[in-house]
Amino acid sequence: MTTAFSLAPLFRSSVGFDRFNDLFESAARNDSASGYPPYNVEKLAEDKYRIVIAVAGFQEQELDLQVEKGVLTVAGGKRDNGAQNQEKDNVTYLHQGIAERAFKLSFRLADHIEVRNAGLANGLLTIDLLRQIPEEAKAKRIPINGQQVLEREGS
Repeated sequence: MTTAFSLAPLFRSSVGFDRFNDLFESAARNDSASGYPPYNVEKLAEDKYRIVIAVAGFQEQELDLQVEKGVLTVAGGKRDNGAQNQEKDNVTYLHQGIAERAFKLSFRLADHIEVRNAGLANGLLTIDLLRQIPEEAKAKRIPINGQQVLEREGS
């Protein structure tokens, strides 16, 4: 009897890097609220990523995106709209599948990942990310020549 161990939860809250230590910490916390709202993390190209969050029923002014210390936080909550809330109070739901409840999602970003754009269309919040590694942080090829590079002091 074999049991499959899924690593999917490890990759849920990280974008752009493979630091297993941080991923295991995230999985160990296992927030029960992490299933709402549903979202996708997509890799579009070598250095381009996209997060798509299903935010049905939310308007732009009810959503908040922030990046602080390498963590992208997306929060949503219904604002008090007077007449609109009174209208909803008078409704009896036979089935209520659209939650419209407050949420907060956090995504730990790798070094040099920037939020480039965010948009809301058809109930989907799309956040585009780009990895821009500065020249001084990129790997450099070191040529090997047949000469001794370091000379002893005093020779």
